[in-house]
Amino acid sequence: MARPDRFRSNGRVLFLTEDAELLRRQLAGETVPLDTLLAAKLIDNISTDEITPGWVCFHYDETLGEYSLVGLRGGLFDRSTLKSGRFDVIVSGESKGCGSSREQAPYSELAAGVKLVIARSIEKIYGQNCQNIGLLTSTDFSLIPRLARGEEIAIDEFTSGLDPISADIVRAGGLFEYNKLRMAGERTPPAITTAPRPMTMVEKIIAAHAVVDAKTGTLGVPAVKPGDALFVRTDVRFSHEYVTPMADALFVAALGKDAKVAERESVFTFRDHLTFLGDVMDEKKKSMGLLDRASGLADTQERFAKKHALKLYGEVPAGGSEAICHNAVIEDIALPGQIVTGTDSHTCMAGALGCFAFGVGSTDMANAWYTRDVRVKVPETVRFVLRGSLRPGVSAKDVMLHILAQPFFRTSRGIGKVLEFAGEGLQALPMDEQATLTNMAVEAGGFTGILEPGEVVVDYLASMRGLSKDAIRARIVTSDPGAEYLDTFDIDLADVPVMVATPGDPRNGVPMQQLEGDVAIDIAYGGSCTGGKKVDMDMYALVLRKALARGQKIASGVHCYIQFGSQHIRRYAEQQGYVDVFREAGVELINPSCGACINAGPGSSAKKEQVTVSAINRNFPGRSGPGKVYLASPLTVAASAVAGRIVDPIAFLEG
Repeated sequence: MARPDRFRSNGRVLFLTEDAELLRRQLAGETVPLDTLLAAKLIDNISTDEITPGWVCFHYDETLGEYSLVGLRGGLFDRSTLKSGRFDVIVSGESKGCGSSREQAPYSELAAGVKLVIARSIEKIYGQNCQNIGLLTSTDFSLIPRLARGEEIAIDEFTSGLDPISADIVRAGGLFEYNKLRMAGERTPPAITTAPRPMTMVEKIIAAHAVVDAKTGTLGVPAVKPGDALFVRTDVRFSHEYVTPMADALFVAALGKDAKVAERESVFTFRDHLTFLGDVMDEKKKSMGLLDRASGLADTQERFAKKHALKLYGEVPAGGSEAICHNAVIEDIALPGQIVTGTDSHTCMAGALGCFAFGVGSTDMANAWYTRDVRVKVPETVRFVLRGSLRPGVSAKDVMLHILAQPFFRTSRGIGKVLEFAGEGLQALPMDEQATLTNMAVEAGGFTGILEPGEVVVDYLASMRGLSKDAIRARIVTSDPGAEYLDTFDIDLADVPVMVATPGDPRNGVPMQQLEGDVAIDIAYGGSCTGGKKVDMDMYALVLRKALARGQKIASGVHCYIQFGSQHIRRYAEQQGYVDVFREAGVELINPSCGACINAGPGSSAKKEQVTVSAINRNFPGRSGPGKVYLASPLTVAASAVAGRIVDPIAFLEG
């Protein structure tokens, strides 16, 4: 159904304010003066975890509307709070929709009756998911008084600043509606006419994969520039059990039950997110049938994979998964110069191989299963030139927490940008440390992270895949001399301090020496796609061997967990003798899975009073349970586990 060309609010506008009493008054139905609401401090950095906590995502239909915003800090939203309020506009502050790429978040708002989201700034994946499902968005606060007066707003006012494809998707009412028009010849993406120019790595990969003619499969244009809008042909598409069922439902609803996945050999599915959910789900949620529903997601994905003859990375007999999707993509699947899309925001980790890799929502993936194409607005690139060497005790995780804490990212300027890493300091880092940099690019609100592969990457791929080094080098794409960057940062790695991100946001990084107070911990968690790699195991073992030599183990009262990113990484830890070290120190070992990173496995907090120091990549409220989460490097996590409080690993190792 075509979208009406004008929007009028029903007058129910909800301001998500930091003032809990003011928010409570709105939810109670009180008419609060507009001037009061406009002057109020709005909540910033509302993550998709807060909109739809992990357990809510076990639903993937209209039921989501009953649970929208139940995870919002302050605890004022219960089941149907948003829906029963009949709000059709919601307003918030900076970085709305940060974090996970889960499309369930905006879908829940839409299903609750919301038709328009207004925020100071809107994160890239969340904003694109809103466009895909027909939920209007805007950063124009001047609309609010007009809506309050009952004025009709032309839909074209919600397309201001959008690229032509995104604008047409908004006008059409969603991506499927747009693609139906595109396939019928009633909508045609604008031709790319950019003249040859020096390009960045990502721009060159996009230009090579540009879809010139979808019917003939013609690909490639001479050049692209930031702002160009087009469809690109993907090389790798993957999804996990958290998202596959929703994407499959959309796929069938739009294209029919007999629709086929195109070029299935480049499509992969993973059972890696909810493998250990039963170990941590509380009895209340189990009584709601949520564990059964979560198990049903894996069953639905398995049927989908069998129906379309797709590779499924599943569970292993000993418990856990074959691999976390991001680790497997680097180990087994992606190659330099490719475009990799996945239904997870940390898809950007594959940028460590020199791929243009990024997360998409369920609707984008459902369309890509059929067309192999995804839409892209060519992003601007921010370049980070790394020089020198890290001091002992400092890691790539500290580098990223240092970068994320810079004003450029804390003020949302990083939203939708590519983070490109280069320099001799980069090439001196091990492969896994390079992957930490690209993995966490999305925490800056970035489109993705990418680095120019050097011999470290070439050696890694040759060893892991048995590929010719010359063949690997031939695939590598490099940025042109003279390529244009939005900004460039020079970082002397020797100046990077040990960092800790305080609870609430990965951008809350402070040098360890500036951490306020003596922070006692209850949980130390080492794992996830960010902190569960081979080099991370090296770091945990380095600290714990030192502790054992001193007669120390994990501190009394602290639960310490180490979780492997893949079975390959576990075998490495076993071969190195690390598993024995970990067990002797009192660590609980966990097989591969996303687990505690999404409050779905051991290492999650159970009480709000608990404090965790974690090697994961994000610490949004509720992300890993109700407690407080400090982000730190594997070295800091291990040292803190022994000390019982957050400590500087340099001092620990030297002591």
